[in-house]
Amino acid sequence: MKSEFSEKLRAWYEANKRDLRWRHTRDPYLIWLSETILQQTRVQQGAAYYDRFVEAYPTIRDLAAAPEDDVLKLWQGLGYYSRARNLHAAARWVVEHHGGAFPRTYDEVRRLKGVGDYTAAAVCSFAYGLPTAVVDGNVYRLYSRLLDIDIAIDTPAGQRAFRTLAEEWLDKEHPADYNQALMEFGALHCTPRSPRCAECPFEQWCLAHAAGTVAERPRKQGRTKIRDRYLNYLHLTAAGQTLLHRRTAGDIWQGLYEFPLIETAEAVPFEVLPLAKLGIDRFHLVRSVEMPPHQLSHQRLHARFHRLEVEALPPIPETIAIPEEELDRYAIPRLVDRYLDKLSAK
Repeated sequence: MKSEFSEKLRAWYEANKRDLRWRHTRDPYLIWLSETILQQTRVQQGAAYYDRFVEAYPTIRDLAAAPEDDVLKLWQGLGYYSRARNLHAAARWVVEHHGGAFPRTYDEVRRLKGVGDYTAAAVCSFAYGLPTAVVDGNVYRLYSRLLDIDIAIDTPAGQRAFRTLAEEWLDKEHPADYNQALMEFGALHCTPRSPRCAECPFEQWCLAHAAGTVAERPRKQGRTKIRDRYLNYLHLTAAGQTLLHRRTAGDIWQGLYEFPLIETAEAVPFEVLPLAKLGIDRFHLVRSVEMPPHQLSHQRLHARFHRLEVEALPPIPETIAIPEEELDRYAIPRLVDRYLDKLSAK
């Protein structure tokens, strides 16, 4: 069954695959770049960022030589900024320790900062034709439905089981095409909702379809609790300048710039914010803007931006004063970018 499954799957892929830029190269750097961008990102959005990165940094040496701020600015809007920082750090590692030549073995690729099992397997199979099995959400979904597997995929035991299964089913003679086909079939045909079961080439083999459990596969043990946070941003202006603070390690948006922030345990009116502690005593409140909740993977952010005109910018620790017209030169979170979009639309 495995060989027939592979043959049918690859035939489907040849007839239905999307024409994506990174499928026209065997350059491991470009493939790694595309896989990093596509983590937690839709293909349509990721393609535009891929093009920008390839134009700005056509080789891994170009990426390694770039300032981190420039990389983060180019990444702005994609979210999960640790991906960009890890990408940049790994590029510098390759230049420093491999002479700029991308590693050629799974273990070496896996050791790069930010590279997990899936990305290492994808790069090695797509660039080098190595028999490394990929396991992503599409693969979990396809195998769990095809074989009606009732194991929670968000547990160590479930992940080990699917890793073993993927290695057993991998077509070692055509690893690149097989891996691409698995993910493409999951993305286009065996989708999370409304899979096209009636026209599926594997309908007669699909045990979940026979058992009526397609909607229950893959199974997850439980959801992560979402944490609510309340952010009160102070957009201070004086003589055409404003203040920015760069976020440090240990929280969301490391390395990105934002306005001075007061975080509270719950939503509070502007009048109760402790502005005096920041040296803000005389000001004119131009407007307050409440943003829609901003959803991250495990956090929901409730943000309000308060634009204040002051006679002179206060000496708030760890902030820098910049001309307002230079705001677009700094890498900022998407939440702050959306606020600035609202201002420019007025």
